[in-house]
Amino acid sequence: MDNTKNRNTVWHEPTIYRTDRELMNGHKSVIIWFTGLSGSGKSTLAHALEDALHKRKVRTFVLDGDNVRRGLCKDLGFSDTDRTENIRRIGEVSKLMMEAGVLVLTAFISPFIEDRNIVRNLVNDNEFIEVYCNASIDVCESRDVKGLYEKARAGKITEFTGISSPYEKPTNSELSLETDSLSVEECVDKLLCYLKDKHIISSV
Repeated sequence: MDNTKNRNTVWHEPTIYRTDRELMNGHKSVIIWFTGLSGSGKSTLAHALEDALHKRKVRTFVLDGDNVRRGLCKDLGFSDTDRTENIRRIGEVSKLMMEAGVLVLTAFISPFIEDRNIVRNLVNDNEFIEVYCNASIDVCESRDVKGLYEKARAGKITEFTGISSPYEKPTNSELSLETDSLSVEECVDKLLCYLKDKHIISSV
């Protein structure tokens, strides 16, 4: 990578650190990365978990794929290169928000293992929690209110994950949730228990 653009930048050490913010908040800050096919329940779970955490006075924020592509990543398409850059940007934003003491929930297809590992490697061990929303493509298509799968099968959408572009299933995710058989409430309960067991939040 060409670093010539950064030659005149200087890192400024903060006076308030992430640990100070975590102490004030009463909980840890981490990145919870929901990945899976379109229609697998990523956004639904991210927002449901945020709602449950908000009721427990946990500081959170959801980064959703469609929303991010309207602003931060509106200049990107869906080629493999653009997908990688999309995830890299989200990873950097997520890291900044985590440093601000926020528990960050992201909902992105993020189809490639290598790209997800880029984000994992941005932070320390145990700060990146990959949640695989595991649902069959048949179930995902049955939930497709936007008609994206139908358009992809008709050739109207190219490079669509699961149809004309691959999805690489996680091999070492922290959690795998069978979102085609478990209810949203059951998935949220599993997520809350995981966060408590890892001492990220104090109670469920």
